[in-house]
Amino acid sequence: MSDSRSEPVARQRVRVSVRVRILATLLLAAGVGMAVAGATAYLVQRERVLTTVDDRLTTLVTDAKTVATDSGATALDGVLSAIIQQLRPGANESSLAIIDGSPALSPGGSVDFRLDRNPALVTRAVSETADGKVVRGTVTSDGRTLRYIATPVQVTSDARAGVFVAAVDLQAELGPLTDAFTTYAVIAAIALVVVGIVGWFVAGRLLRPIRSLTNAANRITASDLSERIPVAGNDDISQLTTTVNGMLDRLDGALTGQRQLLDDVGHELKTPLTIVRGHLELIDVSDPADVAASRDLAIDELDRMSGLVSDITRLADSGRAGAIHPAPVDIAELTERIRAKAAAMADREWVVTASAEGIVDLDADRITQAMLQLAANAVAYGESAGGGIELGSALDGEHVRFWVRDFGPGIPLDAQERIFERFQRGPSTRGRGPGGSGLGLAIVSTMAAAHGGHVTVDSRPGEGATFTIVLPVTSATANPASPSTAAPKGTT
Repeated sequence: MSDSRSEPVARQRVRVSVRVRILATLLLAAGVGMAVAGATAYLVQRERVLTTVDDRLTTLVTDAKTVATDSGATALDGVLSAIIQQLRPGANESSLAIIDGSPALSPGGSVDFRLDRNPALVTRAVSETADGKVVRGTVTSDGRTLRYIATPVQVTSDARAGVFVAAVDLQAELGPLTDAFTTYAVIAAIALVVVGIVGWFVAGRLLRPIRSLTNAANRITASDLSERIPVAGNDDISQLTTTVNGMLDRLDGALTGQRQLLDDVGHELKTPLTIVRGHLELIDVSDPADVAASRDLAIDELDRMSGLVSDITRLADSGRAGAIHPAPVDIAELTERIRAKAAAMADREWVVTASAEGIVDLDADRITQAMLQLAANAVAYGESAGGGIELGSALDGEHVRFWVRDFGPGIPLDAQERIFERFQRGPSTRGRGPGGSGLGLAIVSTMAAAHGGHVTVDSRPGEGATFTIVLPVTSATANPASPSTAAPKGTT
């Protein structure tokens, strides 16, 4: 007796590969098509053969009537003898004259088969013609299928009843057709085998990238996304392979960026946490001045950590998919709007040295945010130099450029290569945002990349620095910049 508490065993589903399913579908479709075509052709040809046989039998009866009329015989056996003698059976044919229900006359010589040895046919022919009508039928006897026609024969001066029977061997008549269909079936079976073999290799070749994709997916781990699938051919499967490789590239880049960000955040947060912990451990709770100083220092470090978190959020938002919402923007108006907002950052002389005339599709809010970040860096970096800060824009039909230029001490060449990296700081805090997180220029670079563009820097020690955002023009109605409004040197 089985335990009612036992759980039912789940039936395991048989796994059938795509290759097998494709091949089975192909063979099924081909097999059904060949069978339908062959059966249709066979049935049509068979019907034609049967129609031809019936026409031959009808012609024999007509000829028999003509012979009987022309024979001039006055006795039944004389008429039937004339019919039997003059209407010689052809291939696969035979005939018989019946008098008073018994076989009387049959063709002499060699015939394919004899009707006088088929009592079932004799009895049937006599019975069916008893009412004086011509009858046609099919009878199977002694392993032979016969199509026959029977017509009564009467002579006025003879009281006996006569019947003329002609028959055709249907199996012999259909033999060539049957042989042809048998040959067709054999060839079709061979063709299916060939189709199956070819289909197996073709399906395997077409599905090879999918198997490579499966193997690559099995090998890929969260710590290693370097696996790529070789692209071969120029079809839908190769396009899928290219798409998957692109997805792996994006995942690899996202994972690398995430690791770098986590490492950098951990490093950046370690210092303020260490400072706060150290001061809290050494604080003299009995000294109000020490308590107040430690409190102010802890709040200052927490504010800096809060700024770091805010910058990380901005950086993540700038790089996520769908963060950019392009719309038609008047470049000249946007340049002036950026200058007006930047003027509130510091008491400096903010000068627009060039302004492009034209309308371009871009995300005005993101570009404004990036330009203000560059303006904030220019204020911080060129603070010791004082003087003005230049802004501008230019449009050449293929790219639109926005730049910010300061007249500070400049950036060493070796520092220019890494100032756009996260948490990288050049001399005089170059690359740091307003909160000093070291993410300011990384945010600008990410926003430019989201537009499909990039950021460049041109600087010489003692000559200031020019930061330029270069964006591709995807849709524009523009008047290209004239020489008087061209971008400053080093911003291309």
